[in-house]
Amino acid sequence: MLRVPITVVLALGSLASSEQAKVKPAASRNSDRAIASDYQPSLNYDPQAEQRLLDLANHARARVGAPPLQFDESVLSAARAHAAEMAEQQQLSHQFTGEPSLPRRLAATSALHLDRAGENVALDSSADLAHQHLMLSPPHRENLLDPRYNVAGFAVIRSGEQLYVVEDFGHSVAALSTEQADDAVIGAVNRARQAAHLPIFTRQSDAAVRAAVCSMAEEDRLTTRSMRALSQRYSVLSYTNMHPEVLPASANHLIGDHNLTNVAVGACFARTGTYPGGVYWVGLVFY
Repeated sequence: MLRVPITVVLALGSLASSEQAKVKPAASRNSDRAIASDYQPSLNYDPQAEQRLLDLANHARARVGAPPLQFDESVLSAARAHAAEMAEQQQLSHQFTGEPSLPRRLAATSALHLDRAGENVALDSSADLAHQHLMLSPPHRENLLDPRYNVAGFAVIRSGEQLYVVEDFGHSVAALSTEQADDAVIGAVNRARQAAHLPIFTRQSDAAVRAAVCSMAEEDRLTTRSMRALSQRYSVLSYTNMHPEVLPASANHLIGDHNLTNVAVGACFARTGTYPGGVYWVGLVFY
């Protein structure tokens, strides 16, 4: 049987990227709600220890002025799946051979739009000691107290006198409808236009632009035949972002071109192989 120290911790944090989890939001629950979830009876999950860890984390966050973490069932599901893997392997890791990465694990269980995620894993003898030891380690403490995280799911599996602990964190952002995403992009474009002391663009509706943007999502790439066809007739900008209103630097030269007076926009949120949790695919056509 594998022998490991009674207290072991690992930390993982990640910024928004093509490996981040994002899609339609699922219902979040307050952190003071008792954690309950369907789980395999053959695994000795400890819901009380899971709740205790979340309470301890939120008490620590309150002391430094960070907002509380809201319990989310779907994030808990991802954490429990990984805790089960650690218990089976009898070791700590953020990713075992053949196991999906943290963003893909979150995407598999959660419909939340997550632009940031992090994870702590630990092996200890109690929830209180696990929290104490995690707080003494700078990278784990950083995850626990990071004010940017707003949702979490903490999993605990009891194995004899030891607890396998997985703490998954995320920053959930609001999901936008197609119209809201389009409006956010146009608003950002025209604010930048005004900052350049130029008249705002006249917004045009164009079904071809919408179809071309959706083709990017379907093909999981920015350079599609439809977008290339548009670029032969117009000035075209395409990009991906979890925050569609955040324009790429390459937009500046088009926004600052006084010869361009009209713009059409298309924004499409989709999950793809590159973006397992989803991302906004955005296309802008200037003329």
